[in-house]
Amino acid sequence: MAKNRQASGGTPATAVLAKEGVEFAVHTYDHDPSAASYGKEAADAMGVDPERVFKTLVADVDGTLTVAVVPVAGTLDLKALAGAVGGKKAAMADPAAVTRTTGYVLGGVSPLGQRKQLPTVLDETALLFDTMFCSAGKRGMEIELAPAELVRLTGAITAPIGRAD
Repeated sequence: MAKNRQASGGTPATAVLAKEGVEFAVHTYDHDPSAASYGKEAADAMGVDPERVFKTLVADVDGTLTVAVVPVAGTLDLKALAGAVGGKKAAMADPAAVTRTTGYVLGGVSPLGQRKQLPTVLDETALLFDTMFCSAGKRGMEIELAPAELVRLTGAITAPIGRAD
């Protein structure tokens, strides 16, 4: 994986990675708006194990928007997310609030380069891989990077917040 510093077609997420000198790769594919699961679509289109492809979800934990990054092969455990950040109750955030706060559209939310950096929790299974995939900030575009870099740049904590389907 080589450093990718493409300016054209970049997103706020890729701009952060380039500015920080992080080694990453951008993978693009033709997004199908009718896909039942954007994350599983990404894994299939890239030919990557779904355990290595992570979706970025935003939840409301006791009134605080919180980012959860979990494998596309499973679901977010809202109770585990709340516990990971010391909260009591979590629910999926209002879609309009997600777009307004992160600057990204649903299905293309990246944990990087958000308008307002939110508390972030990365499912601990990401640490099992040398590299993982997450949204680059638009549908049909994924970033491959080391999980430790995602943790460093977002200030994420890692915890078991994903649940197998």
